[in-house]
Amino acid sequence: MAWASFAKLNAASSQWIGQQSFTQRTGSSSSTRFATRRVSVPIRAGAYTEELVKTAKTIASPGRGILAIDESNATCGKRLASIGLDNTETNRQAYRQLLLTTPGLGDYISGAILFEETLYQSTTDGKKFVDCLREEKIVPGIKVDKGLVPLPGSNNESWCQGLDGLASRSTEYYKQGARFAKWRTVVSIPCGPSALAVKEAAWGLARYAAISQDNGLVPIVEPEILLDGDHPIERTLEVAEKVWSEVFFYLAENNVVLEGILLKPSMVTPGAEHKEKASPETIAKYTLTMLKRRVPPAVPGIMFLSGGQSEVEATLNLNAMNQAPNPWHVSFSYARALQNTVLKTWQGRPENTEAAQKSLLVRAKANSLAQLGKYSAEGESEEAKKGMFVKGYTY
Repeated sequence: MAWASFAKLNAASSQWIGQQSFTQRTGSSSSTRFATRRVSVPIRAGAYTEELVKTAKTIASPGRGILAIDESNATCGKRLASIGLDNTETNRQAYRQLLLTTPGLGDYISGAILFEETLYQSTTDGKKFVDCLREEKIVPGIKVDKGLVPLPGSNNESWCQGLDGLASRSTEYYKQGARFAKWRTVVSIPCGPSALAVKEAAWGLARYAAISQDNGLVPIVEPEILLDGDHPIERTLEVAEKVWSEVFFYLAENNVVLEGILLKPSMVTPGAEHKEKASPETIAKYTLTMLKRRVPPAVPGIMFLSGGQSEVEATLNLNAMNQAPNPWHVSFSYARALQNTVLKTWQGRPENTEAAQKSLLVRAKANSLAQLGKYSAEGESEEAKKGMFVKGYTY
């Protein structure tokens, strides 16, 4: 965290949001305040700007969203272990081949986030996975962060590493066919969150976004506000508004082209352990309130993460948010909420591949309908209604 422009942090940065005020960027007088908070207006016109805007609009196309299969090898191994498979490259390849070669997937999916291993893999017939995606008109993407580590000086919080070498890695990912990137950092409400953790998350996301755009990749900006906790939905809204305020402040300071990014926020929900569960309509109301207060309409797409909701919950909540026109494309970027039933249907058996692919299409179509505001949960299986929240979940 040895960045010159991050020197604004001081000891007061460990204050908690909503319980003590943030360290002010402002001076005592109004003239000093406006001079200090002013963000440079000119936005650079990089070599990739037109392509970035086009890519972002392609991903944010009506009735389509993102399939996230960027789990680390360790996390993918946990998924495979749940159906009795060893965590080997062969098994990981077989599962991801099942997903990426599903016929008709491009009708509902516009982008697929891959782990680095998958970006360079091919099918058992020797066809590159990126080519499988292109044939379905699906844009290949790549996870570029290097995971979460403890943040010194915080309230047992974390920060996301991976900026070192990001430019050179992004250049290679672009050559391999990737056209967008993902960087996931997290904010924990039970841990405060501290101002230090929020600033670190926002700054890291902004630097990543600027580097990605310089190398031709549309950055997905993802500060995930974890579901962990017993707090009410009002507390989640309070924290989400502060986090996204910081994120857009630093995106502007880093001259990030907003028309060439996508957002991947958490939905505004009560904590997973809160005594009262919110309805899809309530979640939609609070989530859209937060977005309208914080996200400029220049941003082409809001691609929600599921964050441990059940498959049906994630789809119902998305559908509720699309009952009226929004300033942005409001869609999905789901991992577990698209894959859970698929994995259990497959069971690692080649003879189940076709059935598993059909179950993927069922979930993808359901979320496609939700993006259009036309989804109904009638006829959904009991398996699809099971929650997938895991306390302290890591990717």
